[in-house]
Amino acid sequence: MRLYEYEAKRIFKRHNIPVLDGIVVDKTNFNELDNVVYPVVIKAQVFLGARGKAGFVQFASNRKEAETKITGILGKRHGPFIIEKVLIEKKIEIERELYLAVTIDRLEHKPLIIVSKKGGVEIEEIAEKSPGAILKHYFSLSDKIHAFQGRKIASNLGLKGSQLGSGSNIVIKLYNLFLKLECKLVEINPLVITKAKEIFALDAKVDLDEDAMFRHPELKEMGIVARHEIGELTAREKIAKANGIPYVDMDGDIGVFPGGAGFGIAAIDLIQHYGGKPANFMDSGGAPSQEKLRAMLGLLIENPKVKAIFGARFGGISRCDDWAKAVVQYVFENKPKKPMIMRMVGNMEEAGRKILEKAKKEHAELFKDIKIYAYDTPIEEVIKETIRVAKCIVK
Repeated sequence: MRLYEYEAKRIFKRHNIPVLDGIVVDKTNFNELDNVVYPVVIKAQVFLGARGKAGFVQFASNRKEAETKITGILGKRHGPFIIEKVLIEKKIEIERELYLAVTIDRLEHKPLIIVSKKGGVEIEEIAEKSPGAILKHYFSLSDKIHAFQGRKIASNLGLKGSQLGSGSNIVIKLYNLFLKLECKLVEINPLVITKAKEIFALDAKVDLDEDAMFRHPELKEMGIVARHEIGELTAREKIAKANGIPYVDMDGDIGVFPGGAGFGIAAIDLIQHYGGKPANFMDSGGAPSQEKLRAMLGLLIENPKVKAIFGARFGGISRCDDWAKAVVQYVFENKPKKPMIMRMVGNMEEAGRKILEKAKKEHAELFKDIKIYAYDTPIEEVIKETIRVAKCIVK
């Protein structure tokens, strides 16, 4: 479960990670603007980056200006999200911006700390333009982080002198917070050095494991409870929810049409590992109906960001022939233009293959951009081909 920046900063503050004092303002409490020291920064509270580029990070030098700018932000849409709150903080003079995060490497099955001297932009952008600027430090779940490790990681951020000690403390506290609250991700981007040589988490991102929240009553004390925010779902997520399809939109261009949730997660990791960008997470569940399979495929075809679709069906409880029928019927009814590169193995594989081969033979033009591989083609090769196809499509 993603937290808003102001919620994440409350957690940071409780764990002694330095953040700026701030207030949260919505349409009902503009009187809070009398209690801040100007000039201020006004930041929209939404689950999406690039707020500054979209005009949703503003500056104000007095109350009147702040009120005008807040009014101009509230109610606006950033991507799929409607802005209902803003966070107001004192404007500071920044000397350097760094990146610090803790997450789980799902391929290594280990927690890791990620750092970069280049903060203030999305980590994907850093990885693409300057991959050598990102350093990773792996741990085992049973490991404690020691002071010498904190100092080493802080030194990777280019911190020296008294800032090395302060940075080391932040690294250690962030890692311990990550473990204590059983997070999926904690991120500070940017971690800033001010011109006064102070260090602050200027932005904060926390992604909690909703299933573990019952073990952490301190979150409830802070007003953070498990939630299903329909208002924060994208249009496709709402459609998926109505059809009983576990689905999450992502920012990539490769649609993922998997079997179960486990393979859906693995596919996302593999796509990213080989340099692609997944557009979604999805789960079909056991023995999905034809209607559900077609609805799943429709979510990907109708997503304007998706350039190519990677699909895989391992027939166990579910059947490959049912999957093949759903693909064929969807293609007949909708005549999709996007290429699909898929792999099918397992229960009723031969029957499924005959269904697809018959459709391709009788309707070659409709199926010319659809490939279905068998067990003798490694799943990694299917993913690599999908990535190559997606990269060759210009929109």
